[in-house]
Amino acid sequence: MCYTVRMDNVYDVIVVGGGIAGYSAALTLKSLKRQTLWLGAELFGGKLLSAEYVRNYPGFSGNGAAFAARLREQMEREGISFTRARADGVYAGEPFTVTAGEQTFFAHAVILATGVSQRGAVKGEEAFLGRGVSYCAVCDGALYRGKVIAAVVASEKYAEEVEYLAGFAKEVHAFCLYRDARFHAGNITVHPQAPLAVEGGLRAEALALKDGRLPVDGVFLLRDAAPPAALVGGLAAEDGHVQTDRAMRTNLAGLFAAGDVTGRPYQYVKAAGEGLTAAYSAHAYLSEKQP
Repeated sequence: MCYTVRMDNVYDVIVVGGGIAGYSAALTLKSLKRQTLWLGAELFGGKLLSAEYVRNYPGFSGNGAAFAARLREQMEREGISFTRARADGVYAGEPFTVTAGEQTFFAHAVILATGVSQRGAVKGEEAFLGRGVSYCAVCDGALYRGKVIAAVVASEKYAEEVEYLAGFAKEVHAFCLYRDARFHAGNITVHPQAPLAVEGGLRAEALALKDGRLPVDGVFLLRDAAPPAALVGGLAAEDGHVQTDRAMRTNLAGLFAAGDVTGRPYQYVKAAGEGLTAAYSAHAYLSEKQP
């Protein structure tokens, strides 16, 4: 990957993830007067919006939709902006590079607050990452021109990416984890069952199904959050969670993490606290680098 970077286009911090942890970090960085880009696939997301009752956040009681509305009111009042873009790669360096489809952003520090998503997870996926397994249709779809591929689709909002893949592939087998999945492209076959595992040798070669084995050249896992180790090369992670110290520092200098991506408990109040801590740690890191 080679870019010519103009330093006036480099943010102080990029916050990756549209949930509570990301918002808390962006809000804190605003008060610290840091030039910040906050981006994510979706603002506050379906998990919060569909919550029946939020009972563990001090000073608030009500459902998730009401909580999100309060947060949006505060965003507007404080002048916090959100960029809708699903990050598919974070590359350490000076500066860091964050890619989101065809967009590229740069920053001196990054806070990873992507959350976790087990919906659509398939046994063996991490073992074949970069060897036939991908989490980004836009990034890797063209590599499978004329090939047979599978897509495990967590929700209807990723249907457009399946159609995009169909424009390159000979055939797309779509395993949709939602009802009434429909596509326009004639080379998409919808399967009613979820795959059991990714199988292969040096590369992914097939999906194990309940009733047999489906040979494929590649597998795309389309869901809200990819495993952190898939998003950031060289990042220390265990059981799908980023390893951090108490200051939310990861093993990569200038990269911090907060919220569900760091592990249990998956609670809004914990996410907010870690977002704040990560923001102050990023601020201190930048102050040391740029006295």
